[in-house]
Amino acid sequence: MDNKRRAPSPPSTSSAVTKRARQDSSGPPANNQIAISSGADAGKALVRSVKRTSSLDAPIVSLAGAHSAEILSCRFDPTGQNVAACSADRGISLWRTYPPNTNYALLTTIHKAPVLDIQWSLTRPELFSCSADKVVAVTDLTTGTRTRRWRGHTGVVNTIDRAIAGGTELVASGSDDGYVCIWDGDEKDAVIELAVGSPVTAVCWSGDGTQLFVGGLDNVISVFDLRREQIVYSLPGHTDTIASLALSPSHNHLLSTSFDSTVIIHDIRPFSSSPTRVHRTLYGAPAGNENALLRGAWSRTGEGWVGVGGADRTVTIWEVDSGKVVYKLPGHKGTVMAVDFHPKEPIVLTGSKDATMLLGELDNT
Repeated sequence: MDNKRRAPSPPSTSSAVTKRARQDSSGPPANNQIAISSGADAGKALVRSVKRTSSLDAPIVSLAGAHSAEILSCRFDPTGQNVAACSADRGISLWRTYPPNTNYALLTTIHKAPVLDIQWSLTRPELFSCSADKVVAVTDLTTGTRTRRWRGHTGVVNTIDRAIAGGTELVASGSDDGYVCIWDGDEKDAVIELAVGSPVTAVCWSGDGTQLFVGGLDNVISVFDLRREQIVYSLPGHTDTIASLALSPSHNHLLSTSFDSTVIIHDIRPFSSSPTRVHRTLYGAPAGNENALLRGAWSRTGEGWVGVGGADRTVTIWEVDSGKVVYKLPGHKGTVMAVDFHPKEPIVLTGSKDATMLLGELDNT
């Protein structure tokens, strides 16, 4: 494979901030004693007992060394065993979530320009990606080779999402050309093209795959009914470009981020009691002046928390019901571009303009 970098027995490219003894991941996390301050007399070191809540090797794990430029999107696979990240350096990296956190592949020939977004397939060992080269690609993860290149856009492709609809996995892509294309893995050309009228920066499927939420430079989220191929309603609330969209685990709420530095939780149930459908507006994650597409996420082991990165180099996690900030997580040296939550354990994944990712253990999600 000319586009896949491997080493026979690669050393771990991750660095654990706080090491602990390896334990059986099938058992409950243990309390660990950690020296947080020590002097010349080792017997007088300050020791704390830290309750562990995940199977990570340490409470914070750094994934670094694969990319030379900012990470634009990073996501856990559906099992939580692997992490994929894409970068402005045109590469896509694959990592092990659990020790030894190996960077076991670096794909450098899938795209010819910065890779802006990625999604794991829900049905096959494949990865979907989109790029500034105007292409949506499908990569076979068993071989590391590109198996399909979808050419339908005439502008930069900013965002993708996938869903199962009628037993078929469909991929939606949004572009600066003002169109959303719907792709079927067995077809060469787009099966549906939706004219939005302004550059598209965020797309998100509904739970049943019959509707598509689309955000862009017009500051409004348009909801398309794919059976009729038309807008059925809109979600207002933001005053600047929509940066990302994410569906809640119950499929009842939609998270949106924006250049206006607000995060809005929209009520998308068929019979919402709110005329505007704004369930909650959250503050605390500054978007900055970089016009970056900051990608937010829902905790997937429950619907209580959402997380978004910011230009202040931190990740903000809110409790949705109260609107309170429950975590403000530092650690990166640049704007935090992407956030994702582990599907089974209380672990948050973050990617930054500093070209690194962090895996962080949370108390509860």
